[in-house]
Amino acid sequence: MLLKNGSKGENVKLLQEKLGLTSDGNFGPATEGKVKEWQKSNGLTPDGVVGYPTWNKLFNISSKFNLVALKGHVPDSVISQIDAVADKFNITTPLRLSHFLAQCSHESGGFKAVQENVNYSADGLKKIFGKYFPGNMADLYARKPEKIASRVYASRMGNGDESSREGFLFRGRGYIQLTGKSNYTNFSKFVGEDCVVNPELVATKYPLASAAFFFDSNKLWSICDKGSDLETITAVTKRINGGTIGLTDRVNEFNKIYDILK
Repeated sequence: MLLKNGSKGENVKLLQEKLGLTSDGNFGPATEGKVKEWQKSNGLTPDGVVGYPTWNKLFNISSKFNLVALKGHVPDSVISQIDAVADKFNITTPLRLSHFLAQCSHESGGFKAVQENVNYSADGLKKIFGKYFPGNMADLYARKPEKIASRVYASRMGNGDESSREGFLFRGRGYIQLTGKSNYTNFSKFVGEDCVVNPELVATKYPLASAAFFFDSNKLWSICDKGSDLETITAVTKRINGGTIGLTDRVNEFNKIYDILK
């Protein structure tokens, strides 16, 4: 973050409100003067430039990220988890955090969905999971989520066969849908809580952490570090989605968040 004379936008408005100024979003001489006055009285270099040291002290936050400005763009319940998750899963820069939050937002429909929806019609099963439902088999499974997931995820990702129902038990949960018994087992070891015995924890307690675990264990940070351009966002998307479904929304989310955090 760097706000100075000539800067404009929502962060400037937040700054002005905090300083008791008219919040017009334009960083002019009046705002600069007030910033210098505040910096001087709070033991900071009175240069009139607002970087993270000034911003964080002004808003009384210890985070290395501009989390205050995310309010209204990211749910408070998510913001409250960011620092702890960032420390544990190597989210060390605003660039990494922006890529991460943008992908989480898209994958979860704006941080709303924390559990995979496997309630498919027969046509939906044929279109998405056709190889698992040959012939007329889709008609027997349609609108039966437990049976669908048990079959689709059977005998892979550490799950037992279809009769074990582990495909359903360890279906996708979290903002980037942690899926499969093996992934639940590895995540449990990392966070120190048994999400194999209680899989719902991934959706209720660890939706953000499980997504960060996916990024970290799949080495996505090395891609994120390449930049903020379309090529990089596309590369991250392909690692998560397997293609570029929803790319426009992912790009828009990234740009919105990165403009706030950088």
